[in-house]
Amino acid sequence: MAKPKKAGLGIGGIVLVLAIVLLTRVLGIDLAPAEDGPGESGATSRSAERTPRADTTGDAGLVEDLFAEQRSGVMVTVRGEVVHILPDDNEGSRHQRFLIEISRDRTLLVAHNIDLAERVPLDEGDTLLLRGQYEWTEKGGTLHWTHHDPGKRREGGWIEHDGVRYE
Repeated sequence: MAKPKKAGLGIGGIVLVLAIVLLTRVLGIDLAPAEDGPGESGATSRSAERTPRADTTGDAGLVEDLFAEQRSGVMVTVRGEVVHILPDDNEGSRHQRFLIEISRDRTLLVAHNIDLAERVPLDEGDTLLLRGQYEWTEKGGTLHWTHHDPGKRREGGWIEHDGVRYE
């Protein structure tokens, strides 16, 4: 007669749960249910979308590690608030430039190639989700390759703003 198995996750189940938790953290996915206040339907108004706040989801922790180690060339995904819009860089390939705050202690310069991707219509205070290549600088770092690779030789990046992806 076979012994009945004990109920539990086992090693494989524990590894699966840890992998899911780690993946959701890396991708910035919040598994907690949204809490609506009284009279709220869960819909976000345009003014709420533009409420200034830095979000530390995504790879903000990785960016901190890369900054501390003075490392470059790593693709990261970050969420941040536009804190300053700079003039375009028109030397060579044209780049839309702006600063985002990804945490209280970290801002990044974004150099978005507008010869390869559409310009992102931005205002200071807008919240963005971005994927691009981090390059270390003394001032915090630069995020570039926020667009597709026309040669299809490397992973492309993108910028999401108001539900539209610019790549």
